[in-house]
Amino acid sequence: MSYIQNLRGAVGHAPIISTGAAGLIYNSNAQLLFVYRSDTHLWGLPSGSKELNESLEETAVREVLEETGVHARGMKFQTILSGPSMQFKYPNGDQIDAVIAVYQGFTRDTGLVPQIGETEKVAFFDLNQFPDSITDFSHQILVACELA
Repeated sequence: MSYIQNLRGAVGHAPIISTGAAGLIYNSNAQLLFVYRSDTHLWGLPSGSKELNESLEETAVREVLEETGVHARGMKFQTILSGPSMQFKYPNGDQIDAVIAVYQGFTRDTGLVPQIGETEKVAFFDLNQFPDSITDFSHQILVACELA
């Protein structure tokens, strides 16, 4: 059971500060990796919560692998986002006040594998043709990194 799941057992749906990381992962065609989320039914960047004893860079690499099946390489810190605009209520009622570190990297992997129960689809998109329906967090990341 993950750190956040354990914490949820104690606090229920109450707001918690959630520290995590997201990956801007490019393939050899300079396309950006997105996942279609099972919970919100929106496209987003691979991302997730930090586990105990894990660096934020390790979180980004792990989440990319778990959600997409690809190995992220050459990770470089880009920015960190936090504040009122990073508050979110999930469809199940869980609330977070997120602090998200964003890393940029690349992959040579071509096999994309969605994570059962979390991501329904995984795809690379051209930088001038992002998906129409993306999560607010992902939109904020793209803006902060001057991609949108």
